[in-house]
Amino acid sequence: MSKVYGRLPALSRAGSHLPDSHASKPGVAMDLTSSFSDLDDLPDQPRIRVPPPGPETRALAQRLQGVESQNVTYLGQQFPVFWRRAHRAMVEDADGNVYLDLTGAFGVAVAGHTHPRITAAIREQAGVLPHGMGDIHPPVKKVELLEALAALLPWKEDSRITLANSGSEAVEVALKTALLATGQPEVVAFQGGYHGLTVGSLAATAREDFRDPFRPRIYPGGSFVPFGQAPMDEALQALERTLAERGGQVGAVIVEPIQGRAGVRVPAEGFLTRVAELTREAGALLIFDEIFTGFGRTGRCFALEAEGVVPDLICVGKALGGGLPLSACAGPRHVMDAWPRSGGEALHTSTFLGHPLACASALAFLEVLEEEGLADYARREGAVFQAELTRELSAIQGVREVRGRGFFLGVELEEAGAGVAVMAAALRRGVLVLPAGDRGEVVELSPPLVLSAEQQVTARQILVKAIQEVCRPAADPGVRP
Repeated sequence: MSKVYGRLPALSRAGSHLPDSHASKPGVAMDLTSSFSDLDDLPDQPRIRVPPPGPETRALAQRLQGVESQNVTYLGQQFPVFWRRAHRAMVEDADGNVYLDLTGAFGVAVAGHTHPRITAAIREQAGVLPHGMGDIHPPVKKVELLEALAALLPWKEDSRITLANSGSEAVEVALKTALLATGQPEVVAFQGGYHGLTVGSLAATAREDFRDPFRPRIYPGGSFVPFGQAPMDEALQALERTLAERGGQVGAVIVEPIQGRAGVRVPAEGFLTRVAELTREAGALLIFDEIFTGFGRTGRCFALEAEGVVPDLICVGKALGGGLPLSACAGPRHVMDAWPRSGGEALHTSTFLGHPLACASALAFLEVLEEEGLADYARREGAVFQAELTRELSAIQGVREVRGRGFFLGVELEEAGAGVAVMAAALRRGVLVLPAGDRGEVVELSPPLVLSAEQQVTARQILVKAIQEVCRPAADPGVRP
């Protein structure tokens, strides 16, 4: 496998944000190249040496079972595999099997795994300041990242941002902001919505299996209304009715522009526009959760651009950190200034807020996002991939539709649990996918935005075989064997 993504730029003050004393050190360019020598032998196509999960993976599963809380990692006969290394869209497990990654590691690896530019930025930052004091003595990198991020947001220089460490925490900040700005505590979210699993964000996460064990601790002022897939009238009527019934107590309406864990559910055209109107008529703030959809995934920097709806607050994460934990809640100054000026104690902060390693990685990722045209890639290549996959699956009974936007796609199958079965069938053939949907009936695709044409063909071929194995083939075979 090539150890570069194209031209590997030399570190410079403009590209790496390093001061002169570090940018000018000799040997940096050589270090950048040599650091990827242990990835050279990764192939560009799947390679299964032993049926997964192999013996090394099974041994690791036993070790993990001996130390980790039993609720964290599912350990079964067919799943998981343990990752050892990854580059671009390829992942190697502990047994030497190599997989084509169509998950993007939960959508994080938008620029691909171990992008040389991002990895170099992390290595350089680790050598000068791996940790700072984010809200006391802030690292320089925090300022640079906030400026770069603000330039991408709808409010530009009027943006105000709070950094955080996870998507769930960014949602917590947004919900707190809405309370401070409106004085109203209640929140309206959408059926199928997923906004995190911390206690505050669970008030807006719809799945009952996540909520039930902790219901006594979950804020009770959360309401859920249907998500606006076509036809959307019923969903909008339910939202309008709920806002009216709550008597002005709703401070926030939170929505994913495209629902992710619900199965890549795309709203009907005009739905988000009307949601924004109803929310503001009720005196509440509109929060867009773009943790999954942000930074090129849907073919634009943010999914909100598809309808041109500007929310009052936006939550971002996943891809932002370039592989490191980082998230943010942002909004215009008049909304974010509901938080009082710090008098020495921030009302919401953490030890790792504005972590310099994560900020350096994010800065490099944002540069790569623009310079390599990743959003354009998602829009162009995702549309072709969706059209081809739809055609190739057309002869298989049990496939309802292939939907999505950009390179954020979902294959909905008829049977409950079919997405889970496809995940296992694809894994055996060397492709990583995830299930989604309320019934595990969707195959979710959010690959790194670096798949070659050959890799896309392989991905579709293996997906078709895996889905064909799980579903019943039609009488008129039209799927490639």
